[in-house]
Amino acid sequence: MNPKTRFFRILALSSYISLLLFSILWHFVLTTEGQYSLLFLFLMWVLPLLLPLRGILQGKPYTHAWANFILMFYLLHGLTGIYALQQEYWYAAIEVLLASLAFIGCSFFARLRGRELGLGLKKLKENNSKE
Repeated sequence: MNPKTRFFRILALSSYISLLLFSILWHFVLTTEGQYSLLFLFLMWVLPLLLPLRGILQGKPYTHAWANFILMFYLLHGLTGIYALQQEYWYAAIEVLLASLAFIGCSFFARLRGRELGLGLKKLKENNSKE
């Protein structure tokens, strides 16, 4: 694996796991409102991050690529929290930072590793010329 690819793999992995752990910490420990059930909090904040975790741990480029759709949920939540939750401003800012770093790491790792492995979509022009 290329050193640049390895850097983005480490960035993606570390920030993704940090986001998972921080989400658990924020919504189960630091917030004391208690207006939602633990099951709801788990389904809303933990489960989505667990779905692509196996593929991210295994270093699969395709999983890194589609994990970005899940990360956008956390980025939007954090940006909304920065604007709307004055008492949890710093928690939301940390969530935005971690989601952004994970997005960057996953995007670049998927692209670079996909190229290294020869994965990718064939260009439409190439497919049409074969017909």
